[in-house]
Amino acid sequence: MISNALGTANTPRAHMNNRAAMDCLRDIGLWEECAKVGHGGKYIMHYRWCETLAGEEYARNYSWGFGDRAGDYVNASPCHHLDLPQSVLEPILLRYATTNGFKARFDTEFLSFKEDKASGKTICLVQDKVTGVQYQIATKYLFGADGGRSKIVKQLGFPMTVVPGGGIAYNVLVNVELGHLMENRQGNLHWCMRLYKDYPFLVVARMVKPWHQWMFVVLPKGPQVPEQTFTYEEWAEIVKDCIGDGDDVDVEVVDVSKWIINETSADVVSKGNIFCLGDAIHRHPPTLGLGSNTCIQDSFNLSWKISLVLKGIASPSILDTYNVERQPIAAELVRLSNDKLRAHIGVWQAIGIQPPGAPLEQRIATLQTLRSSTPDGKAARALLKERVRELYSETAALGIEMGQFYNSTVVYANDEPQPFAKTGREADDPQQFYEPCTYPGRRLPHVWLNTPVPGKLVSTIDIAGKGRFCLITGMGGEAWKVAAKQVQEELGVPIHAVAIGRALDWEDTYLSWDDRKGVEEDGAVLVRPDLFVAWRAQTSGDEEAKLGKVMKSLLGLKA
Repeated sequence: MISNALGTANTPRAHMNNRAAMDCLRDIGLWEECAKVGHGGKYIMHYRWCETLAGEEYARNYSWGFGDRAGDYVNASPCHHLDLPQSVLEPILLRYATTNGFKARFDTEFLSFKEDKASGKTICLVQDKVTGVQYQIATKYLFGADGGRSKIVKQLGFPMTVVPGGGIAYNVLVNVELGHLMENRQGNLHWCMRLYKDYPFLVVARMVKPWHQWMFVVLPKGPQVPEQTFTYEEWAEIVKDCIGDGDDVDVEVVDVSKWIINETSADVVSKGNIFCLGDAIHRHPPTLGLGSNTCIQDSFNLSWKISLVLKGIASPSILDTYNVERQPIAAELVRLSNDKLRAHIGVWQAIGIQPPGAPLEQRIATLQTLRSSTPDGKAARALLKERVRELYSETAALGIEMGQFYNSTVVYANDEPQPFAKTGREADDPQQFYEPCTYPGRRLPHVWLNTPVPGKLVSTIDIAGKGRFCLITGMGGEAWKVAAKQVQEELGVPIHAVAIGRALDWEDTYLSWDDRKGVEEDGAVLVRPDLFVAWRAQTSGDEEAKLGKVMKSLLGLKA
């Protein structure tokens, strides 16, 4: 692993880690460590619109699994949302990688690559930024996780879908103690609507370290607004104004950085043995909190496939499914993130700060109408309620976070009588709701399991994964476990076979697996190493032949 940076991230950057990403880190044993250093609970439970942090509040929503959606979130994953800044998460990931055989080189810039057809390797030209020395690295696989200005994507010439940008925003990282304001304003995102200011007219205050370090995100009036230049002292005054608690607040500006509101996705994300991930293939604003979470899931999707191919267990053809499975998700999240940012305009209009630059009298009149008992006031309040409720799905987007569906050759749905279709509330609102099921191509449902003599609860997520396929059966399904052992010996593919049911390997503690398993007690559910369902059999019968046929198909082997 190389990086042109001096080291791991030195500013918070991405911060909200959702359940889908945390399930990935749980699989490699990092969830508990992350939970100790991240912040959940009251620190992230609200999403607010206000004049200033200390001033009038216009509206708030519950966020990230709180309020009336709490049960949906608890039932979706054994993990929970964490505010875990990139500057804290990256060292954890780096330590895990380097203690598991990976070498890391910082201050090393990627310059270009060429493919050596004779050896089948990719030759990368890199430069040590300290010494200036250039040298080559030969690799079987090249992974381009080199960010929004990816040289690898550029050299590959991947076509990109680009919507003109939304302007320049600024991240202002500050140390300022605001605990005295937070008792009744707990939450990690606060939209400060600067009704009486022309610039900045809109600032998002984001908690970094409760409650003494904050990121103030200054949004532009529009895409054509020129870059703003302020000294640290001027930024400090802007931050004080957004706090609104008088001049006694001591603000220390730590860092100021700018970023562009992008709407860009790659139409192709891999070519041959070169795979691109993260911001290299999907660039968007932080609305919905999907950026780094999708980066982690890109990696989780690809890693098990690479591992099985490197070990000679699977055909290299399965690597083509990375593009099939992840590119549509990348394109969708870019669209959804920008759509949700644009949806905020409705709230801004209802409160009176949009369009930016409108006469002060007009802005004040809009706010005064909200406070009036007139028919216009009633209509204005109804409009604000409607616009705020529309944005509830930004921080309650469980369907977007957990509801992915893969349709590729590493999913075997030939035995399904019907094509996949979303059901229940997810069918009505696929952004907000997620209905767990075991249809091939969907995420393995989380339910809590235990032993007959109760010990510590264990999730279905915990018995699956870990670089192995997992075959889950139930009462009367003993033959499936025998078949799994035989297929593992024949193909060399790791398969962990377990039975869930009364007096079996695991007890269905809350009887939830029985509701979600989607097969008979003697049927079977085959789960991929990345915790997505690969195949299922409704009942027992001809177990070894069926499982062997399916596994060969999944691994890209001849029947």
